[in-house]
Amino acid sequence: MPEQPRTAAVTAVVAGVPVDTRHWIGGRRVASAGTFTDRSPIDGRALAEVSRGGAAEAGAAVAAAAAAFPGWAATPRAERARLLHAVADGVQRRLEELAQVETADNGALLRSHRRGVMPRVAHNFRFFADRLLTLDHEDFETRGHTNHVSWDPAGPCVLITPWNAPLMLASWKVAPALAAGNTVVLKPAEWSPLTASLLADIAAEAGLPDGVLNVVQGLGDEAGAALVSHPDVRRISFTGSVPTARRIAGAAAANLTPVSLELGGKSPLLVFADADLDLAVDLAVEQYDNAGQVCLAGTRLLVESSIAEEFLRRFAVRAAALTPGDPRDEATDLGPTVHRRQLDRIDGFVRRALDAGARAVVGGGPDEDLGGLHYRPTLLTDVAQDSEIVQEEVFGPVLTLQTFDTEDEAVELANGTRFGLAAVLATGDQERADRVTARLVAGTVWVNCFFVRDLRAPFGGSRHSGIGREGGSWSFDFYCDLKNTVTAPKGGPGHG
Repeated sequence: MPEQPRTAAVTAVVAGVPVDTRHWIGGRRVASAGTFTDRSPIDGRALAEVSRGGAAEAGAAVAAAAAAFPGWAATPRAERARLLHAVADGVQRRLEELAQVETADNGALLRSHRRGVMPRVAHNFRFFADRLLTLDHEDFETRGHTNHVSWDPAGPCVLITPWNAPLMLASWKVAPALAAGNTVVLKPAEWSPLTASLLADIAAEAGLPDGVLNVVQGLGDEAGAALVSHPDVRRISFTGSVPTARRIAGAAAANLTPVSLELGGKSPLLVFADADLDLAVDLAVEQYDNAGQVCLAGTRLLVESSIAEEFLRRFAVRAAALTPGDPRDEATDLGPTVHRRQLDRIDGFVRRALDAGARAVVGGGPDEDLGGLHYRPTLLTDVAQDSEIVQEEVFGPVLTLQTFDTEDEAVELANGTRFGLAAVLATGDQERADRVTARLVAGTVWVNCFFVRDLRAPFGGSRHSGIGREGGSWSFDFYCDLKNTVTAPKGGPGHG
């Protein structure tokens, strides 16, 4: 049941950092009559009472974005790029604060936020600012006429982000949308909303005009539903679950609003007998990163039968060496899951799999020693291809292992789900790598590596893993209306 309205708070202090808990709409802070409680997954402590938006706040934010759109769209590219670099500078200055707040809010490792995630947030703004300045298409001729392609800003964009990497995934959407000349309404996940509020402060300090970036907090079926169904919204980008995406797509369809959907997956990690086995094991154990709460994770280990026993032996040793604990501790490898509902969901998947005959060779339940929201890194074997644990996304530190004997069987298993976001391949044979990757259904394939991401590359999924691609010029293709202008030659028709 939804929480009942509470008196709206104004500021929370999280990890020593003041965080305004109101919405950011039209360049000012706006409170709601009701709030929702944001709790830390580290210890269950209430971090903040956050303004709980609904249709009124959604409508006000879209109106503010629509009012600001003409001025921002007309702003020269160089000035938009300068302001985005100023936002990146602000992120860099407040990197430690952002890292501390996000760790408190979603339980991911503080060391990862400091060294990788928050620097990537700044890089996202810098990359799309710079890419804007080089965005061009060579003119081409048609029977003497000149064709010129341009990227026109589309209008107000609604961007809905998940809780597992809140600010990084927000910046991945916000930066190209703003660079393209659009205005934005950002709706963060209710389980981890706080760094989105800090981003609003940073953007204002950087000089972003009022209404260009708006932040509306709240629940998906209240604030989110009102935003995606608004007729004045010109683009919707969402990262999250398939059921939510279906509802968003249905609402968008009524207004013919283009959508970009990144919906997670059930990615395979294929290990062939000719692979560097230590590397393959390292890649497999890396899938426990962020307590397994990573959409790209290769959670289905597919291992050639001849090396499966040795792979399992080495994997168990490496997994046992992982250190669970407080994510603020530099020595911790595995922090908590994000929320009690998520922990229960993960454990439900594992319990049902064990009841159906699966065997837990590593882990298999909550971490009784640590308690709270910690779940032991788990590996299940003796699982059928059509079983729930193989077919459905768990989004926790739970992997399955299946074996294969031939390349054809490996590909069939890899492609044997409704998802197609990513795949990881470990092999020492480049010709095999080329053959297999050509047959895999996936938006990204990593060969003998994992999570190497270049913003120039397209990103997205196939099948139920999503619709569309973002990254590089593909982001501008989505966030813009592409226009082709055809000009007759001088002295030709229409020129007298």
